[in-house]
Amino acid sequence: MRLSEKLVLRLVLDTNILISALLRKNTPPYLLYQAWRVNLFELVTSTSQLEELQRVMAYPKLQRYFTPEEAQTMLAGITASTLCVTSLPIVSYSPDPDDNIILATAIAGKADYLVSGDKSDLLKLGVIEDILIITPRQALDILQQLIPT
Repeated sequence: MRLSEKLVLRLVLDTNILISALLRKNTPPYLLYQAWRVNLFELVTSTSQLEELQRVMAYPKLQRYFTPEEAQTMLAGITASTLCVTSLPIVSYSPDPDDNIILATAIAGKADYLVSGDKSDLLKLGVIEDILIITPRQALDILQQLIPT
């Protein structure tokens, strides 16, 4: 590797993290989303996750918390500027099929970390196929350590 090449972490942000970033500003999910927007890490997603994100953004109970423009801006940015994997392995680490899609996305995209707020399932798993499953706060702490002072 040439010295000019930069080592970049690959993260998968669970759909709940992306939605939380839309719902509440200045929270760890929002700050993590902003860190991605300024290229502090490579965001890994999948066509399946993008479909889930679009579906969740359309929930009427959530739409009162963000504008259609905010949702569209997020979706367009993620669609245009991520490593989007299209072929996912079949995994069954979680009883929740949506969680298995996120896990498969992390595996297929060779993510370093999967960031989730799902305390009941994903965070309990801890590590899957050498991918650490961490909270948004932990992800921010890791990114902070990588920023030169």
